[in-house]
Amino acid sequence: MSARVLIIAGSDSGGGAGIQADIKTVTMLGGHAMTAITAITAQNTLGVQSVHPVPTDMVLAQIDSVASDIGVDAVKIGMIGSAETAAAVAERLSRPDLTQAAVVFDPVTVATSGSVLADAATIEAFRALLGRAMVATPNLPELHALGGEDAVLAHGCSLLIKGGHAAGETVIDRLLETGEGEVARWEAPRIGTPHSHGTGCTLASAIATGLAQGMPLEPAIARARDFVRLALLDAPGLGAGHGPMGQQFVRNDGLFTGPALNQFTLPASDYALSVAFYKQMGLTQIVDSPDNGYARFEAANGVTLSIHVGDGVAGGATTYLESGALDAWVAYLARRGMRFEQMPTDESWGWREARLSDPAGNRLCLYQAGEYRRYPPWRV
Repeated sequence: MSARVLIIAGSDSGGGAGIQADIKTVTMLGGHAMTAITAITAQNTLGVQSVHPVPTDMVLAQIDSVASDIGVDAVKIGMIGSAETAAAVAERLSRPDLTQAAVVFDPVTVATSGSVLADAATIEAFRALLGRAMVATPNLPELHALGGEDAVLAHGCSLLIKGGHAAGETVIDRLLETGEGEVARWEAPRIGTPHSHGTGCTLASAIATGLAQGMPLEPAIARARDFVRLALLDAPGLGAGHGPMGQQFVRNDGLFTGPALNQFTLPASDYALSVAFYKQMGLTQIVDSPDNGYARFEAANGVTLSIHVGDGVAGGATTYLESGALDAWVAYLARRGMRFEQMPTDESWGWREARLSDPAGNRLCLYQAGEYRRYPPWRV
């Protein structure tokens, strides 16, 4: 069953943070996202222009609606809207039907643009939410607003201190436990980009998804950090200010337990010819190392393919590349001189296939399968 994650947070009309970032994150990590919207905001990459809190009884009605029917494995709390809502949500999450749900509390007080999203009374009311949370995930300004490390840990929850607001080229995130101090830390080079709107929302939602899937806290945090970094690297560059991240582009990146088929290497005999061939196929070259006879290419779905001169004998396997517009793709390639051994043909197993070989003799099948790749009629 898909992990059920309830997101209690505000809406971001620009799609960079809040409910929108949360839904994208939970979905890309394989969970089922449900929402209780606490506030409607008018905002974009330049800032927050207007905030309209949702009445507390409506927030609770949303929680009751999904909890009574679908059920909840984990809860992510972001922008809460008001002190009244904070207290009411904390009380609701302590009732029997939700006490087993892991709670991740991201105490949003200020947006990436600098806009204030929680007043003093709301920050004071955060205490009740801290008492219900498994882990709180403040950045450094939010931690200061909450009274510091000891003040948060006094509520009995774990504390993940995010280091993105600190100076330096290395970002350090620290996990603290009551009575134990620091129990884990993660360090990584800072990713220099202005398109970081929604990092806190994304991290907290990714942690909540991991917990909902049965992961212990530390591995859930580690995977969430990987997801955030990939989403930063994949940011689409939208807007004139702090743009959104690229959660939708984090695909096939080995974020799940178990084997992930996402990279393979083909032998080559002529580096330049093979590079030209796969670039013409429409793959994007991301590694160019002619001295080592090695190149790597990225497909539209994030899977990578490499060629390596002298790495084995070509022709022993067939590489399959899928397109939702097979005939147009093959026609495009044929007009540019590619020679096909088989033009697009409907096969008895439900696939439509065309076949050719690369300059080294590696066999390729270009195909269109739709649902029949993963869900053939005879699937076991």
